[in-house]
Amino acid sequence: MVWKRSWTLPLSVVLALACCLVGCGDGDVERSESAGYGQSVVAEEWMVASGHPLATEAGLAILRNGGNAFDAGVATCMALNVTRPMSAGMVGVAPTLIYDAQTREVMGYSGVGTAPAVAEPAYYRDRGWGVAPFFGIHAQLLPASPDVWFSILKEYGTRSFAEVAEAAIRLAREGYPLNRTVAHFLYMPWWQRLGIGIIWPYNYSILFAPFGTDGPQVGDLFIQTDLARSLSLMVEAEREELSISGHRIKALEAARAVFYEGEIAEAIERMQEKERGGITRQDLAGFHGRWEEPVHGTFQGYTIWANRTWCQGPTVPMILQTLEGIDLEALGHNSPAYISTLAQAVELAFADREAYFGDPDFVDVPIAGMLSPQYASERRARIDPKRAFGEMPPSGDPWPYEGRSGPSRATRPDASPMQVNHAGHQRDTTYLCVVDAEGNAFSLTPSDFPWSPMVTGYGFLLGNRMSQFHLIEGHPAQVAPRKRPRITPNPSMVTRGDELFMPFGTPGGDQQPQAMVQVFLNIVVWGMDPQAAIDAPRFRSENFPDSFSPHAYSPGRLQLEEPLWDRADALGEQGYDVRVLSEESAHEMGAVCTIMKDASGRLVAGADPREESLALGD
Repeated sequence: MVWKRSWTLPLSVVLALACCLVGCGDGDVERSESAGYGQSVVAEEWMVASGHPLATEAGLAILRNGGNAFDAGVATCMALNVTRPMSAGMVGVAPTLIYDAQTREVMGYSGVGTAPAVAEPAYYRDRGWGVAPFFGIHAQLLPASPDVWFSILKEYGTRSFAEVAEAAIRLAREGYPLNRTVAHFLYMPWWQRLGIGIIWPYNYSILFAPFGTDGPQVGDLFIQTDLARSLSLMVEAEREELSISGHRIKALEAARAVFYEGEIAEAIERMQEKERGGITRQDLAGFHGRWEEPVHGTFQGYTIWANRTWCQGPTVPMILQTLEGIDLEALGHNSPAYISTLAQAVELAFADREAYFGDPDFVDVPIAGMLSPQYASERRARIDPKRAFGEMPPSGDPWPYEGRSGPSRATRPDASPMQVNHAGHQRDTTYLCVVDAEGNAFSLTPSDFPWSPMVTGYGFLLGNRMSQFHLIEGHPAQVAPRKRPRITPNPSMVTRGDELFMPFGTPGGDQQPQAMVQVFLNIVVWGMDPQAAIDAPRFRSENFPDSFSPHAYSPGRLQLEEPLWDRADALGEQGYDVRVLSEESAHEMGAVCTIMKDASGRLVAGADPREESLALGD
């Protein structure tokens, strides 16, 4: 697909500016050093792990004050939205898995917005887009996070919205000092900041104007008064309803209505009309996520749970089931043969992801077949630890493994003529997990990026998650009205029998399943404790279309963290296009957090130093 040819001249001008703003080619902003490595955190009662220390503390405070994992999870998520605004804007996506200790069941919540009602492919083509919009007003998806907060609190929580939002409001109103990770993700050269100021002056006033001429620096105080006010509007609505009815659920519904039907919805509508966007008040009022049964696969007696195919989560159990019949220990940890074997298992799963994954409300997805152990055995036979695939392998035929026939959707992507530097413009994602004293567990991967206009006066952005749609006719993730994109954020939960083993997840786009599989294997196969499993050097394949528009594809590309540099020649001889990342780029390999319940019932947690994550417990 040569997407560049289909752009019209006016959009070409806009996208040229976009590339200046977000970074294209090899030019990249200077990165801060990785944090130091440490030991696993051990606790007897409860534990929180997340992508920012202040968010971890917010969740821990809820647990200490009598809240459960679900209350603490919402509090941690909202605090992450404040402390990691370039990674997980306040109202972006929030896919969720929970483990209910009472029922011993795992459930998922579809924490992703839908495309607006106008979102026919022709709507974007008529506006000059040859690929799904990744920048500007048309990149905005319906906001999902507030719906997630209130749905979780209504179904499983015990605290009020005011209680779980308290830390986020305080951090936004009073500010917090930037750590290295956040300062790096906020940083842009002066000319990029100038471009943001010209196109979206309100974005500039929130994200850059408070800092000096050198841009955000470590230790600078970041205050978000407008965002604190927006959250306080919902708290006030909850308190008013409680004073009238005394009914907790009605009060939570009143708080939610402020966002999706009331003052904030009106502000979003004004912004959309001003910017000529496609989201309407009707879209907002009609949006609701829902609880869903997650999918799962198995590996050596463990069950690995994932949200459904509106995200890439099912690739994690698919990869692990493909690997289960291989003697990984005989290959040697992170040997060239081991790296090649895992990379090929990833590429096989991602070929199926490209061919079949999409919103199951719109697409017939053969997920039972793809998660069949027999299908995994068939795919496993294609792996050769001594020879690279060279290009993305063909997708498989999973239909017979669920007892029916279906259309083949084999795809052959073209190498992109333009490499968009996603590390320069996406600013990652983040992750959190919680386990409480009753054994409940919470796993959530919040995300969204500031490459579209913020809502003036309210301090939040709607992100650019429309960029994970396709405009290709017949693609399972082709855009359609009220359809969910196939998003990259994907939390996971692992059980052993019906007992909790661990929640885990990571930021990282297409690296998320790859980092998660490597950490899981480090724990289960190689016997590492969680922190050692996270600290171990990682690698990633890029031998498939990127999930973000314009879906760049680098045939045979394999990236290694710097400690694995001495495997590069051997892997190159196998046919890989090997790149070694510098230590300063370590965050591009993901930032995994996990909380493992060991055989004695203790909680043992790890948090990734690549992005200064933190685990705390009692």
